[in-house]
Amino acid sequence: MNPTALQSADGHTTVGVALGERSYEVHIGEGLLEQAPGLIAPVAGASRLLVVLADTTAWGLHGARFAGPLEAAGFKLIVVPVEPGEASKSFAGLERAVNGILATGAGRGDLVVAFGGGVTGDLAGFAAGIAKRGMDFIQVPTTLLSQVDSSVGGKTGINAPAGKNMVGLFWQPRLVLADTGTLATLHPRDLSAGWAEIIKIGLIQDAAFFAWCQQNAARVLALEPEPLAHAIATAVAAKAAVVAADEREGGVRALLNLGHTFAHALEAAAGFDEQVLRHGEAVGCGLVLAARFSAREGLLAPDAAQQVEQLARTSGLPARLCDLAGIDPAGLEPDAMLAAMMHDKKNEGGRLTLILMKAIGEAVIDKAAPVDAVRAFLAEERAR
Repeated sequence: MNPTALQSADGHTTVGVALGERSYEVHIGEGLLEQAPGLIAPVAGASRLLVVLADTTAWGLHGARFAGPLEAAGFKLIVVPVEPGEASKSFAGLERAVNGILATGAGRGDLVVAFGGGVTGDLAGFAAGIAKRGMDFIQVPTTLLSQVDSSVGGKTGINAPAGKNMVGLFWQPRLVLADTGTLATLHPRDLSAGWAEIIKIGLIQDAAFFAWCQQNAARVLALEPEPLAHAIATAVAAKAAVVAADEREGGVRALLNLGHTFAHALEAAAGFDEQVLRHGEAVGCGLVLAARFSAREGLLAPDAAQQVEQLARTSGLPARLCDLAGIDPAGLEPDAMLAAMMHDKKNEGGRLTLILMKAIGEAVIDKAAPVDAVRAFLAEERAR
């Protein structure tokens, strides 16, 4: 499969993730939950049992649209509830998820379905990957952030005391169904959070798309169908291409973490409480911090960093540390943030790895970022 977005006759978009025998398709468009039987049947083969690990909020809002057509087509769904929030991405949450799968009597030939946002997708994918030494799973992402980012690429896992997503495995889904109709029920904060991951794609590798984002942010956040579909498909196709080139993040895939090292430190300061700080909000602020640090180090033109900050602000994202309300100030002190950043999975040999920018549309990997300069930068940002 070619990792480009292809428009289908019914108006939906399909993006292929090319991974040889493990290749799969990402379907994007409104009304896909009702069309699930026809899309899932080829993946399910002879099995008609679906074990659905479902975010309880998302299932209450959209579960009937998904379950009804499938049950009418002869599928049996067993729902294993997942409580919303990062607390479910824990060892206790993983134990509940795996035991829930095993309690259904499902075999290795049956399918696990992740129904919800990124927390559910990460947890369900990890549980599927280790239950019975590996069961196939399908992603049905219901948030903008999960549709454009976490549902694609096979990263699964849970959080640990040492940091976010520290325990997990690469386990690719067999299919992704991103029904844009589910986005209408999201809080504006969640839309902005997902939008941050879309902006990121432009900053990494596509200056023209970043310019498009500057012009169309309000339309996407208002869920206008045409720009919304374009934004999601562009982000997914870009990620699919990177994943196909570097599935296990040995090289270029690390670029997709632009802003994330700063973001994970911000999330740690917020106690991983999404009511205080959404993941995508942290990423939005992290993008600004990465741009501003890149400018401080002479890599990026100051006006480019200003453009990143301006787009974050107009998109409802925090752009400075002082914008982060409800966080213990001690967690935003330079040494505390740097300590959290040093736990990042990309770090090697005790050195700090950062994804930085040379220009809008050109990100680079710095595997030995100057720690003293980062500390001084964080102190400056704390004082702004």
